[in-house]
This record gives sequence, structure tokens and C-alpha cells, in this order.
Amino acid sequence: MGRMGEVTEGAGRRAPARPLRRGVQLMAGLVLYAASIAALVHAGLGNMPWDVLSQGLSHRLGWSFGTVTIVLSVLVLGCWIPLRQRPGVGTVLNVLVIGLLVDPFLALLGRLGTPPLGVAVALTAAGIVLNGLATALYIGTRLGPGPRDGLMTGLVSRTGWSVRLVRSGIEVVVVAVGWVLGGTVGLGTLAYAVGIGPLVHVLLPRFTVPLERTTTGAGAGTDGPGGDRTGEHVAERRAVEAG
Repeated sequence: MGRMGEVTEGAGRRAPARPLRRGVQLMAGLVLYAASIAALVHAGLGNMPWDVLSQGLSHRLGWSFGTVTIVLSVLVLGCWIPLRQRPGVGTVLNVLVIGLLVDPFLALLGRLGTPPLGVAVALTAAGIVLNGLATALYIGTRLGPGPRDGLMTGLVSRTGWSVRLVRSGIEVVVVAVGWVLGGTVGLGTLAYAVGIGPLVHVLLPRFTVPLERTTTGAGAGTDGPGGDRTGEHVAERRAVEAG
């Protein structure tokens, strides 16, 4: 795998792949993703599917929400091994940045106290929209999927099942287990499931970073750093939009 931001042309000529924009956009997306998780959790009307599980485990284990998020992400990454999924720099940063920032965001919102119903509804709506934007930002960099998206695309690739079936099956399981453990399931969870796919469908094309393409030599037709990851990017997009 070549260095980030470079693709090989011919016998060693390299073309820039916008590394600065990709890095800034990736970090912005991950920070906003952590903020969107905190918004939905604080609103109390229902979390995103994986966050139902994180919250349930947090209640049972006495760990912070962020700590549980990191541990779950690492465990999910372990499931990538038999699926032969390849993590990218974005995958690693997804685990660290979101896991480390969600607790401070929750603490900040916690200072505002329990929101009244109208504020909770607005916070839920804002969290879902923010999450759609954050998802489009980080996936659009093509620097690697998040652990959960990679699990879905890996299962789709290995089983031949539809993206919608795999995504729905995983999320039903994590929501059910999370709810049993004490995680919050509600209208926010349903609204997220219905709304996130269309949001990402609209936003992702606007934030997908166009990479330089080789036109001659052994690297012809290659996208991105160190090889063609276009197929992986399309799979990530379909996995999210299937929601």
C-alpha cells in the first residue's frame, strides 16, 4: 500500500490525491459524529442502534459511554479478520476520535439538565441531521470505513446477502441486546433508521473527495492511495444508504 495521498503513474510518477482536504474533512466528520451521538443520547428519545448497545453496556459495566464505544469498536474490528476486510487510517481514527470525544460532549450537554420534550425533539432531529452530515464527510474521504460499516460490507461480500438484509439483521440484534441491558430505544431510534439513508444519499456526493486517476502505465485506472478502493467506497456508501 502506497503512502497516503499518492497514486502511482507509469514507472513511478505520482499524482496528488488531496491529502490535506481529506485529512481535515475526516477529522471534521469524526468530531461531528461524536457530537451527534451525544445529542441523541442526551435527548433521551432513542439512540442510534449501536449506541443503544453502548449505553446498555455502560449501565451494566459502570464504564463511561466513550470507553464502551472504543471497546466495542475494537471487538468489531476483530470480526474483520475472518472477513478479510482492510482497515484504513480513517478506520483507526474513527475508533479513537469518536470514542474519546463522546464523553466530553455528553458532559457538556449534561450541564444543561434534562431537556423538556420540545427541546428533546429538536435535539433528536438535529442529531440525526448532524450524523448524516458527519457520515458523508468521513466516508467521502475514502480513507477507510468505520468498524461497523466495515463489518456490514464484509458480511455482504462473504455471504452474498443484500446490504439491507445484513444491516437490518445486525441492527435488530444490537438494539435488542442493548434494550435488554438498559439502553434507550424510542422514536429517535426509529427516526434515525428511516432518515439516515436518504440523508447520506443526498450529502455523500457533495463531500466525496475526487481522487486523481492514473491514465498510463501499470497504475492505469487506479484510484486513491496505494490501489483501487473505489469498490470498497461504493460498498460503504450502499451499506449506509441501506439504512
